[in-house]
Amino acid sequence: MACNPSNCQSNCYGNEEKAEVVVGEEYVSANQNQNLCIKCKTKEPIGGDEGRMFCIECFRSNLYGKFRLAVTSHAMITPTDNVLVAFSGGPSSRVALQFVHELQHKSLKNFDASRDRSLPVFGVGVAFIDETTISPLPSHDIDRAIQDIRLIVSNLAPPIKQLHVVPIENIYSGDGTNRLKNLLDAVSDTTGKEDLLLHLRMLSLQKVASESGYNKIVLGLCTSRIACHVILATVKGQGYSLPADIQYVDSRWEIPIVLPLRDCLVQELNMLCHLDGLKTVELLKGPCSGINGLVSSFVRILQEENPSRECTIVRTAGKLTPFHFNRILESDDSVIPLATRRRQKRYNLKPNESISSESFCPICNSPLNKSDMLRLSNLGSCQTSSDSFGAACCSSCRFQILPKDPSSMDHFYSLLPQPLVARAKHSSYDNLSLLREQIQDCLLSDSEDDS
Repeated sequence: MACNPSNCQSNCYGNEEKAEVVVGEEYVSANQNQNLCIKCKTKEPIGGDEGRMFCIECFRSNLYGKFRLAVTSHAMITPTDNVLVAFSGGPSSRVALQFVHELQHKSLKNFDASRDRSLPVFGVGVAFIDETTISPLPSHDIDRAIQDIRLIVSNLAPPIKQLHVVPIENIYSGDGTNRLKNLLDAVSDTTGKEDLLLHLRMLSLQKVASESGYNKIVLGLCTSRIACHVILATVKGQGYSLPADIQYVDSRWEIPIVLPLRDCLVQELNMLCHLDGLKTVELLKGPCSGINGLVSSFVRILQEENPSRECTIVRTAGKLTPFHFNRILESDDSVIPLATRRRQKRYNLKPNESISSESFCPICNSPLNKSDMLRLSNLGSCQTSSDSFGAACCSSCRFQILPKDPSSMDHFYSLLPQPLVARAKHSSYDNLSLLREQIQDCLLSDSEDDS
């Protein structure tokens, strides 16, 4: 017989009602927690796809933590360093500059507060590559943008940071404006022209860093840019050199390159600039075309479909074995804090020395694979310097940048800046014996050739 809820002595209906109330309170509490920051659990998270989990303070702390972990784990910046931050005006380089400034400012406060002052404060400079001579934008717009950049850098003090505004034509010894324009016009492929301009920017950064006494260059490359580069390298046939370009450290250059924002998404960097009011200069960035623009659009669509796609691409490519130069050269450990040395041991790369290459493409500075080195070993049969230069380039640069008509190669070679020509001569002659030694297994002996 069913009991009546009005006169039930066992209170069974009352227990059910209380249970429903308890479950309802837990549901409401869970919904309330979903609307709070997952880290501090006290403040509401910010809007947007990248900030939906964190409040403003925790979002910024999380992003700066990625930067700080990359810097300390790979010894990117030590107390005795003098680093040059490459600044283009975009959100990635703007955040890189801001974080490096905060790290330097904190080091200065610790230096002033310490008694012995044993650890010096690392120096920071800023470099901007001025492309007025080859840009389609009006010169007065670019001048206004440069003034904005000067204001941004001047506000990041103390300590004072020197700004280097370097015209890209300075890679030539004399007046190189016309030679630079003619060089770019000599490249018929749109993608090749964009890639050549990118390599010339790096050449300009290396020159100003070397002449001004900097020992490291900080780039604002983030996960999103590296994900695009992974796909681009695959499309362009640069799979062999891909591991060299996606690591935290790249020491194949005269001045090593470091990427402290490698683990940050561009969406996160854009949001931080918006939240902190960090001024950016987007005027100087034009849309890419050709293969570069196509791949960028493709990766952007992938990221919109699944916010973890870019991280997955970079994480998968990160499993490739790095080269021997993808680490900072050993230095005096006495100036590196103990905690940093411990992190270096934990996160230290274990490169395969057997894949190391001492020869690089004179244009893009990519390590050459075996087929490229086989071609390079036959340089003795080349009759002209332009032929030697073409043979020393990687297959991707030969296909996209070098002229297709052999008769145009001499003119193209005459327009090249001296550092590229010198790099080609170094690869062609100084390393020839080393190349033959590395590809000895692929060469035929005299007896085999006769047979």
